[in-house]
Amino acid sequence: MKSELRLAHGRVRAWRDGDQASLARHANDREVWINLRDRFPHPYTVVHADAWIGEMLATAPVRNWAIEVDGEAAGGIGITELDDINRHSAEIGFWLGRRHWGRGIVTEAVRALSEYALAELEVLRLFAHVFDWNPASARVLEKAGFVREGVLRRSAIKDGRTIDQFLYARVRE
Repeated sequence: MKSELRLAHGRVRAWRDGDQASLARHANDREVWINLRDRFPHPYTVVHADAWIGEMLATAPVRNWAIEVDGEAAGGIGITELDDINRHSAEIGFWLGRRHWGRGIVTEAVRALSEYALAELEVLRLFAHVFDWNPASARVLEKAGFVREGVLRRSAIKDGRTIDQFLYARVRE
């Protein structure tokens, strides 16, 4: 990827040393955590942020980026490429600190990263899972060109509840 993807309200860029404090501040929010997989810790501390940044600095090629808003890392976005028979598919995931919700920032980031992945990587299909209680993320994906393909009934356990997930995808034609 280019060193960054510019957005109207920020940019998508590689994680860097020095992002730890802002990452921990924005990530340490139950309202963020409730919509993410359990591997995203809560509470989220500077120790977690330091481990994440260290992992990102040691990983190439870059597949997880910071969403920078107002000069600081305020969220994250990434893709996980699959293998074997699914080798042309990738999952996209994203989050943003609550202070920046409702400004279209994540929609811009998802759109920009999706266009990059579908044009520059060997990805034909991008997909995402959205918990049934999270219509905001569903709307982000729809605005970024993703189509709801179905419901994965009772497919996830989050915060002690068994829930449905919506499957969204965007494909390269």
